[in-house]
Amino acid sequence: MIVEYVTSTLVALMVVVDPPALAPIFIAVTEGMSPAEKRQVAARASIIAALVLAFFAFVGAPLLTALAISIPAFRIAGGVLLFCIAFEMVFERRNQRKSTAATIAVDEDHVRNIAAFPLAIPLMAGPGAITATILLAAKASQPTETVALIAIIICVTLSCYLVCRLSERISRWLGVTGNIVVTRLLGIILTAMAVQFVLDGIKASFLGT
Repeated sequence: MIVEYVTSTLVALMVVVDPPALAPIFIAVTEGMSPAEKRQVAARASIIAALVLAFFAFVGAPLLTALAISIPAFRIAGGVLLFCIAFEMVFERRNQRKSTAATIAVDEDHVRNIAAFPLAIPLMAGPGAITATILLAAKASQPTETVALIAIIICVTLSCYLVCRLSERISRWLGVTGNIVVTRLLGIILTAMAVQFVLDGIKASFLGT
């Protein structure tokens, strides 16, 4: 059912990408930039992330076929990967890892390419988001669901852009406690979705559904 697909897809990508978590990282990696430069970085990062996820939405399944990897096997592997990400979110390790990656990128690239790395990849369109996109694309049974997936990818990356633009306000509004609570709640939701991916993969493998 299209409504169920749209709802589950929107929730899955929003949870995996986790736009609110970008706020403190965006502030850190764009420190010293002018407002115009920050707008440019936010826009470019969001566009790159949208293109990457859309690419895997269309090419992911054929790529798996070319590599002789079944969709059920990828569902199980993807579910395990998403579970690891959820584990990090619940136990407050993911943001620390993201911040470390962002700091390394700024030190090495001297802020020249931070829109592409680390903001677009891997913070917005990371392994978890790419995995979820491929799984959701494989789950689409009709063209309208594929169109909905692309529309949702655009909405999610647009929300990333808005978070980056409003990063300072969001960071102040949520505060330390708010960020922790939101991240852990999203982590619990993602844990359940990851387990469901694994169960669906096992079911498809043994029952051929």
